[in-house]
Formats: sequence, structure tokens, C-alpha cells
Amino acid sequence: MNQTMHISFIGGGNMASAILGGLKKQAFNMSAICVIEPDAEKRLGLSKQFGVATAQHIADIPTASQVLVLAIKPQQMQAVCTQLNGQLKQQLVISIAAGIRTKELSRWLHGHAAIVRVMPNTPAQIQAGVSALYALPSVNASQREQAKSILAAVGTSLWLDEEEKMDAVTAISGSGPAYVFYLIEALQDAAINLGLAPEDAKLLALETFAGASLLARQSTVDIQELRAQVTSKGGTTEQGIHSLESAHIKDIILAAARAAAKKSKLLGDELAD
Repeated sequence: MNQTMHISFIGGGNMASAILGGLKKQAFNMSAICVIEPDAEKRLGLSKQFGVATAQHIADIPTASQVLVLAIKPQQMQAVCTQLNGQLKQQLVISIAAGIRTKELSRWLHGHAAIVRVMPNTPAQIQAGVSALYALPSVNASQREQAKSILAAVGTSLWLDEEEKMDAVTAISGSGPAYVFYLIEALQDAAINLGLAPEDAKLLALETFAGASLLARQSTVDIQELRAQVTSKGGTTEQGIHSLESAHIKDIILAAARAAAKKSKLLGDELAD
């Protein structure tokens, strides 16, 4: 990572804090970062926790900033872009706001085209996230590396060749943690229903998900084969899997992902107005 990269964050919320925490753990020069945040209490907290400079107004963005990270709510984006107009030169603009397409960002920024759109997810809070990135064609190789380096602070990342795929990413990795939490909750409830104490049920559910995910990540065989290895013919797991299949659980998960992707596209359409 370029330790001298100068970055300004617009917004100091949860995702900005997650990225700042990851950068600090990677020994990034935190004095090269400025966070623009209107809330005085948040500014103080960010300064104390991460050692970054802070400012209240967008007009106070340091002139040395090479990268601007827009870490604000989608509904705030157009107003913030209006304030940024007149300040942008060759800086890379990274947006982590859900639903806002690069076309709209460029239009709101009076044609600025050095833009990367990112969809991170909440495990970024513990540097275990996964982020999808899409860059406009005018983003050069150095700027792509800058974006990748910043997002590497909170986990793994991948580049998309088409921005339209961002809706699918939103449905899978963006919304995905909620699906996983839902399944953990269901397994925990099932354990309690079968007579286990709540604290034991929680431990078993959490460690089972964590261990299975780690095994899947480290294994050289695909997920289907891993499942087959656990599902002995005529055994208890086979009965459980039969029950899941008879309830069409895969179809239900597909329907959930499609609904989330549809909502992501709709949000983008609404915000483009």
C-alpha cells in the first residue's frame, strides 16, 4: 500500500470507521487522512481513535487529497456532489453508497470521470469483508490500485467488468450477512427446541457456521463435494438434507436474492431521478 496516499473521507459513519480501522492496522500513515464530518462528537471520536485530521465542511478538504471516499447515505449524495463541484481536479472519487450509479455520480460532479463505485459489506467492520468494485473507463491503473489498496484494508475484493452486476453483488454479499445471521438464528432456535440450553445452542450454531465456512475456504474441493462428505447415506445428516430439499430451501434463497437484486436496481432508478 502507498503509505503516503492522501485520502479524504466525506462522512465518518460505520463503514468509514471500518476502513479507517483497517488502514490503521496496516500501519497506514493516518496523518495523511482527513474526515469531513458535520457531527462534532463524531469528529472528536474519530480523531482520538484513529489519529486522523477532521473538518466540519467539504470546503475544508485538504488540497493534497488524492482520493475522496464518499461514505455517506445515498440520499445525501447529490447534495454532497454539488458541494464538491469546483474542488475536483484529478482526484479519484470512490463511492460506497448503495444504489448510486457512476453515471449519476459523474453527472452530479459535472462530468468528473475518475470514479470507482464500491459495494462493501458489514464484515468489513472486523476486516473480514468482501467488496466489489467497478471503475469508469477513464480510471487509470494507478487509481485502480489506489482503490484496491484502500478496500484491501477491510477484506478481499473483486473487480466487476459491468456495473449492472452490482445489483447481484448487493443481493449476495451486500445483503448476504443478514441471510447468514438469519440461518444462525434458525439453527440456534432449533437447538433450543431440541432441548439444549440457550447459551449452548448459541455456541454450537456460531462455531458450526464459523468452522464450516473456514473449512470451505481452505478446502480444495467444491462446496457440493464438502456437503456430500458430511452426508453419509442413511445417516442423520441425509435425513436433515432431505427435509431441507423437500422444503425447497434453495429456491427460497434464490427468491430472496432476486428480491434483493430487484430492490437494488429500483433504488438506483429512484436515485437517478
